[in-house]
Amino acid sequence: MVGVLVIEVEEFGGPEVLVPREVPDLEAGAGEAVVKVTAADTLFVDTQIRSGRAQEFFGVKPPYVPGGAVSGEVVSVGEGVDPAWIGRGIIAYTGDLEGHGGYAEQVVVAACGLVPVPGDLGLREAAALVHDGVSAYGLFERAEIKPRDRVLVVGATGGAGVLLIQLARARGATVIAAAREQRKLCLARGLGADIVVDYSEPDWAEHVRDATGGAGARVVLDGVGGEIGKAAFDAVASGGWMSAHGSPTGGFSVIDPEEAVRRQVTVQGIGDMQMGLGERKRAAAPVLEEAAAGRLRPLIGQTFPLERATEAHAAIEGRAVIGKTLLIP
Repeated sequence: MVGVLVIEVEEFGGPEVLVPREVPDLEAGAGEAVVKVTAADTLFVDTQIRSGRAQEFFGVKPPYVPGGAVSGEVVSVGEGVDPAWIGRGIIAYTGDLEGHGGYAEQVVVAACGLVPVPGDLGLREAAALVHDGVSAYGLFERAEIKPRDRVLVVGATGGAGVLLIQLARARGATVIAAAREQRKLCLARGLGADIVVDYSEPDWAEHVRDATGGAGARVVLDGVGGEIGKAAFDAVASGGWMSAHGSPTGGFSVIDPEEAVRRQVTVQGIGDMQMGLGERKRAAAPVLEEAAAGRLRPLIGQTFPLERATEAHAAIEGRAVIGKTLLIP
């Protein structure tokens, strides 16, 4: 191999600033491994970092290679790393969770962060779980969802949303899926949602309350944010629990703290979802095992060749995607 193809952000801006270029072949240093990338995870937050809108949360500055996680095969290891890793299928976080490094044909990662992929699970499916699966599982556990709970998933056909539907259904909860467009509503119902509502309708939160006998949902998982997230808060039952962790529609939901206290609603935000590398590694293993056993099914809605990362970002920002979007070298 003459060089390694990477996608670089030369300056903050629109999708057009994603530029393919070649870098020299990679070598593993002490405690490191070189991974041949099968699939690079893409997230909405990648588009925010690229645009320059997330500088207060991420210390990434151009030029940089986007992408916070990959799946692939270990091709070499450095000093102090067990050579038994070579040839194994893995997932790995890149850039120490700072959202950079994964849009590449090969990556160098800390060997201590490698997570083996079970043999019954494809590497593309593993890539679809590396962020969204871990985040969905963490949300599900913090919400303490119980059988017969009413759970509203807002942004139900996104990468994490499809997994939250499955997790809540498996626990015996009644799932209300909020999305827009008929094809997405049909998809949510096919994934197991008991009730679907179109959040492009102005009174959609009232539909949720009507469907729950006026009580509202005990748990609301808002992956959309903005005005839709604020409306979702109206659908939380008194004494309920809400995670306002999404921002694709223009920022995280701003919830009135006094109203939350009055209704005794516990509200968590994106800061409550933050996990260190060690925490993510520990959480990823059971998520991959659940998927390998067929109890958790990621939805890969679309893939793009690595060199067409510009198109992938444009599709994500245009909300023209369903499920997970992956880049394939």
